[in-house]
Formats: sequence, C-alpha cells, structure tokens
Amino acid sequence: MIDKETIKQVIALQRESLNKAEIGTPREEQKELDILDSFAIVITGVRRCGKSTLLHQLIKKQKKSYYLNLEDPRLGGFDLSDFNKIEEIMEEMYGRGGIYFFDEIQNIPQWERYIRYLVDKKEKVVLTGSNASLLSKELGTKLTGRHLNYELFPFSFKEFLSLKKVEPSLDSFKDYLFQGGFPEFLKKNTSTILHDLLSDIIMKDIAIRFNIKNTEILRKIAVFLISNVGTEFSYNSIKKMFDIKSVQSVIDYICFFENAYLIFNVPRFSYSFKQQQINPKKVYSIDNGFSSNNSASFSKDAGKMLENLVFLALRKKHKNIFYFREKRECDFVIKEKEKITKAIQVCYDLNEETKDREINGMLEALKEFNLNQGLILTYKQNDEFKIEDKTIKVLPVWKWLLEQK
Repeated sequence: MIDKETIKQVIALQRESLNKAEIGTPREEQKELDILDSFAIVITGVRRCGKSTLLHQLIKKQKKSYYLNLEDPRLGGFDLSDFNKIEEIMEEMYGRGGIYFFDEIQNIPQWERYIRYLVDKKEKVVLTGSNASLLSKELGTKLTGRHLNYELFPFSFKEFLSLKKVEPSLDSFKDYLFQGGFPEFLKKNTSTILHDLLSDIIMKDIAIRFNIKNTEILRKIAVFLISNVGTEFSYNSIKKMFDIKSVQSVIDYICFFENAYLIFNVPRFSYSFKQQQINPKKVYSIDNGFSSNNSASFSKDAGKMLENLVFLALRKKHKNIFYFREKRECDFVIKEKEKITKAIQVCYDLNEETKDREINGMLEALKEFNLNQGLILTYKQNDEFKIEDKTIKVLPVWKWLLEQK
C-alpha cells in the first residue's frame, strides 16, 4: 500500500515525462484500434516494442486522459487497495471524464478486479502488458466478453521506413532484414539495448514471476532457440541437450518464452490435433536484430533471417500457422475457419539448385489443400510458374511486405 500523496506525485511526474517525450513513429495499429466504453482495450507485446509509445500516441488524441505506468519503481508496494485512490486522484488532478490508460498492469496482483469495476461503470480503459498468458488468464476470469485484445510487435518494414525516413528499396530492406524493428535499437544502434532486453525478459518476465532459480539455463535455452529459427525441435531434444531432469520443465520454460513473446512455435500440420502435439515444432524469434545481437550464429544465415521475417509478418495477421511436410515440405500454411487458405515458401535465392525442391514442396501443399495458387517469397526475384492447374507466384519479400495491411 502507498499513501495518496506519493501516488499523486508519481502520476504528476509521469505525466510531465509523457508530455516531454517524442510522439514517435505512428504505429499501424492505431488505425484499427477503437476505444469503446464497456470494454477494456488490451495491448500485449514483447518488452520495448513500443507499447508505451503507442499509449502516448493514443493519449495525444484524447481531450482528457488518465495515465499510470505500473512498472515505475517509485510505485513499489502498490497493491489492489491503492487502485481505489486512483479514481479520486485522477479526477482531482485532471477533472472527470478521462480515459484510463494503464501501462504494464500485469505487475499488480488482482488488477483485473479494479478494471472490471471501471468497465462496469462504462469507463473507457486501455491496458498494456508484456505477458500474454497472465493477461489472458486474468481477463478470462473477470472480464470475459468485456475486453478487446490487440498485439503489438516491433516495427514493420513500413514503420522502419517511416522512422529512418528512407524510400522502400532492396537496400533499405537489407538494413531492416539485419537490424530488425525494436524502436530504441534502431534509433541508437547499440547492441547493449538488445542484450539488456534479453536479460529483462529472462529475469522480470520469467525467473522472478515463476520463481525459477537457475536463470543461466533459461538464458542458454532462450539463446539456442532464437539462434535456430526455422529449425525443428522437440521437448525431449531440448531436455537431452541441456541435461534437464524433467520434460515438463522444458515444456514450462518454452511456454514462458512464448508468453513473453520471445519466441513462437509453429506445429507441423496434421488433421489430428494429438499428432500436432507429438510432431516436432519449428521455432521463430520475435525479431531479427534481437536474435543477431544475442547470438553469434544467427546473422550468418540470411535465408533463415528472411524466413523469420516472413513468419513475423504472417503472425501479425494469423494465429493458426503451420508448416507442411509429407514427401516434401512447405514452410507455411495458413488456417482460417478450419480450412487451409494459403501456402507460402521462403527461399533466399530460387536457383537451379533450389528451384525443384521449393516448387515441388509447394505443389504438394497446393494439391493436399486443394489450393489454386501459392507464393514463393525470395530476397529479390520476381517470377510466375504455371504447372498443371496451379499458379505459383514469386515475389521479393520487401515488395510483399509493402502490400501487407
């Protein structure tokens, strides 16, 4: 519990800091984000991807707003009972009728009880958090049907171009491919920023929250996974590799990494859900620059970097992404409303050595799912193939990214 005067001082200082801060590069998510009464707007995403800046941009558009960052160390000891003081303090300082903005709210136990109270009063509320699992679990118990979820990722290619003030081209795309999209890193180009980010995720989002003592093993597994994007793994293989006693521990660790948006797992497609769980999964990283700066090996494989970038663009729009393998392989198939609707291959260079493999893998997927058209994404090639009754388009990734909405 914190006394009212201290909370008031912190709110004032945070508002002063917010007013001085740059508005930042406009985020694409602003276009689709509507703040409604009777609903909590929930924005989740990895640390340092720009959630606070997005809140700032949203706040600037409002006539009246209330803002509180609950990760502020000056609020140490803040608990559920202190929320009761917030409404009174905010109205006293800024008048009635403001929209509530809470940053990193998952730090306060039972926060969802207060948010439900505000929502029931038909207040407008916007929340951010860095852990998908905690937010979804708590929202599911107290705010079922009363919240709208949005995910924020590091900068897209379009946002990268806006920040850098450069035109789309193969050269600007090459910079984006290797640098990634974390805003602060793009501005300062200091590897320490991404080293510290990994440490913060390991310690604050996982070790402290789930009482894990052996943080070194967490770090080793995390670095291994973000270094091996597009590579199959199984829980047993991780268990043996790192000499971990229990498979369940491995499952838990990887679940923690996913919930903190550090990695994403892509299952092998099967019509059997049980078989999907048994089959090896492929892993992808939250950001190319993040992986490159925390791994010695990742940046040496431009093909894997390209594949990771394509995955991230797909993941922003689709939750149900699989890889397909029978006799041959297709990198990504997208499931929408219980049906596979898209098949996508990623190949850095479609040459005589790779052409047959990539096209045959695509054809097998198109036939399996009765699709007429597939897409092969490359570093810089344009082409089109018509084989049997199927059309396979070939596009450079950078041009494809510009088409994504």
